[in-house]
Amino acid sequence: MNTGRTIFAQLMDLLPLAEFRRCVDRYDGDYKVQSFSCLDQFLCLAFAQLTYRESLRDIQTCLRAHQPQLYHMGIRGGISRNTLANANAQRDWRIYADFARTLIAPARALYQHDPFGVKLDETVYAFDSTTVDLCLSLFPWAQFRRRKSAVKLHTLLDLRGNIPTAVYVTGGGVNDVKLLDQLGLDAGSFYLLDRAYVDYRRLYTITQALAFFVTRAEQNTRYRRCSWRWVDRSTGLRSDQTIRLTGPKSSRRYPAPLRRIHYFDAEKDLRLIFLTNNFQLAPLTIADLYRARWQVELFFRWIKQHLHIRAFYGTSENAVKTQVWIAITVYVLVAILKKQLQLDLSLYKILQILSVTIFEKTPISLAFSHYNDRIPEPDPHIQLDLFNL
Repeated sequence: MNTGRTIFAQLMDLLPLAEFRRCVDRYDGDYKVQSFSCLDQFLCLAFAQLTYRESLRDIQTCLRAHQPQLYHMGIRGGISRNTLANANAQRDWRIYADFARTLIAPARALYQHDPFGVKLDETVYAFDSTTVDLCLSLFPWAQFRRRKSAVKLHTLLDLRGNIPTAVYVTGGGVNDVKLLDQLGLDAGSFYLLDRAYVDYRRLYTITQALAFFVTRAEQNTRYRRCSWRWVDRSTGLRSDQTIRLTGPKSSRRYPAPLRRIHYFDAEKDLRLIFLTNNFQLAPLTIADLYRARWQVELFFRWIKQHLHIRAFYGTSENAVKTQVWIAITVYVLVAILKKQLQLDLSLYKILQILSVTIFEKTPISLAFSHYNDRIPEPDPHIQLDLFNL
């Protein structure tokens, strides 16, 4: 990388711009656009995510303060609040969704051998959703309740590297379980689902796709025990059974055998009943897999705290989805940077360092080389002696 370029420009060099142009052409994003292209819009919103800008006016002010550097950052169009607002409202959000997916594939390849807490060769996904509350008067298209709006982020997370492989942005009123129909299922992979996703017809679809699921059973599940296996009760396991559902609807929607595992968590004094269609793994591994599902909750907490998705730069559905997908792109880009530079830092620390060095003209690797968690101890020889004054 050229040492005379800003860190922002060096970071954007990791982007496959040829793929970005294909995404733009696919949806005619730059049709009749004269001065402020889709790439300009993307770079401005990526800058906003990296530097924690709060509003369009905030973005405009900060970028105009560095006007001589904008060209070298890749931004060719003039920066104004109205231009950016119109772009967010009118440019098709699918441009940025498709582009984010082109980054997700190489990011997953970089993290495919990373551990996630369970010794398993297969790919393991966690699927869940998080809700961002909104004002009903500003976001009427996302009405959630009578006096409230909300946006839901339904996310399929690859637990190796915590890379989001699929993200669906919907209004708050959409039932979570319906999003299972949109997942592209990988044969041999594991899908970790909360109890809210127990829909036996959809779970049977996972089985038919030769994939595996692990979820929690509903309290009123009606079943018949077919066989049982011995378990070591000192590990917290209480039973490991093969069952068949006997409810009039559930038995019709899931006609195959299921595995029912009863586990007692002594630390939390909690009894958990797991359902899975995998009969080969050890029962304790099934329990550990479901425990690993908590990583998706940590992912949601992380992006809400460190990316700008709790407040939006526009109120239209297109503007909201555009901002979410660019935020996901920035997250994946930072994850790629961490691997390529072999940084022994958390994504949070990398983001913080980038936010304060974004306009510096230094090799991007040097921006992280001076970071040290240790507090330097003062040299006693250079301190004045109070009693000798």
